[in-house]
Amino acid sequence: MKKSISTARLIGFLCLAICLLISCGHNETYDPFNTEKNERNLIVIISDLHLGADIKYAEIQDNLGPLENFLYQIKNSRNVKELVIAGDLLDEWFVPASVDTYQGRDQADFMERIAETNKGVVDAFNEIIEEGMILVTYTPGNHDLTVTAENVDKIFPGIHQARDAQAFGLGTYSPDNYPEIAIEHGHRYNFFCAPDPLSNQGAAPGTILPPGYFFTRIAAEHVIQKCYEPQTVPLVTPNVSNNESQNLLYVYYKIWEWTLGSLFHIENTFDEKIIVTNVDGWTDTYAVNDLLPSQTTEGGLISVNLFSGIQDSWAERCKLNNVPIPIPASQAIEQVVSALQTDRMAVTQYFMNPDSDKRLVVFGHTHEAKMKASLNYDGKKSLYVNSGTWIDKVEHDPTPNPDKTTMNFVIITPQDENASSQTRVTLYNFENEVITQMAEDSLRF
Repeated sequence: MKKSISTARLIGFLCLAICLLISCGHNETYDPFNTEKNERNLIVIISDLHLGADIKYAEIQDNLGPLENFLYQIKNSRNVKELVIAGDLLDEWFVPASVDTYQGRDQADFMERIAETNKGVVDAFNEIIEEGMILVTYTPGNHDLTVTAENVDKIFPGIHQARDAQAFGLGTYSPDNYPEIAIEHGHRYNFFCAPDPLSNQGAAPGTILPPGYFFTRIAAEHVIQKCYEPQTVPLVTPNVSNNESQNLLYVYYKIWEWTLGSLFHIENTFDEKIIVTNVDGWTDTYAVNDLLPSQTTEGGLISVNLFSGIQDSWAERCKLNNVPIPIPASQAIEQVVSALQTDRMAVTQYFMNPDSDKRLVVFGHTHEAKMKASLNYDGKKSLYVNSGTWIDKVEHDPTPNPDKTTMNFVIITPQDENASSQTRVTLYNFENEVITQMAEDSLRF
């Protein structure tokens, strides 16, 4: 005899099925760019696209198609008001050391090659800009540090650029009517990546390229060579004088020693002239040893060819780069590859700075998407968000993180006039072209 299904159990099965159907339907139709409100008020933030001029070594290849589709979702939105690109839209840095970046031409030609290599993405951006319904704003990052406003406008005609007035290669953006929001790349606080208008003026007059530029050229050479055999890095020991400048230069050496010994191995010897420049005032070809601090006797004087004296000029460099709260040189050098150091700068430079009115800060730069709440100097809730990256997942990231995602974006939904309304900040992921919420928080200005 067959067992009968009870009415209660049948009802339970039906309820479960309905819930599953509703849930599935919600996932398939979930669209954070179109809300129930009939107004454009959403601010979308992306960063670290790293569009390159040569697809053979560009950091974004597989993700170009999804990025293009993402941009058309933005374009077709009825609620997005602004799209902000928080730096590293373009990439002049991730070019193998042995490659002539401009191929004997100039930056304008390099930008045209970027536009051709990434045509679908560039066209999508330009359609949004030309339509005029969504304001597209760009702030510089370190990888597009020396790209001029004119050359950005050549491939993105009419794009809004937020740049510091007195410091080239930097910019901070606060959307109209939202002075409490600050959006910047975050590289101005990084010893390796902040503009350096002080070093190397004899070798390259007018240059602002920092050591991170050469660091990245070597990293890109490692990637195309696929070299995994480490070389012995020449030994440098602390100077016996215990001089502060020498101590800082030794810490600087240790960063290079770790980089060359553990991360970016290359086939070439360190004395081989392989780093082709021809950018930003540079004309010579250099060896790794030109960047690596050295000494002739154990415990003796430590010296370096390129960036000589950089350990002593950090305080002045910070002033020139509009850094409001001084960062100790020892901290800046020791933490140069730390994503947490960049994150902490949102708190130090904005939230704990009594001269700052910012309560919501968005950085890029680290490629580590995250959100963190804290209190500012006045005891008010503040939010820091990192907008992550859109590069392909790679093994050569200098700050490996097994949980790191890509294709990240942030949406800010501003508060309205209702006293109970909050500014909502949501961090999302677009991997596999599925929108997934990573974190959300809110505050009221």
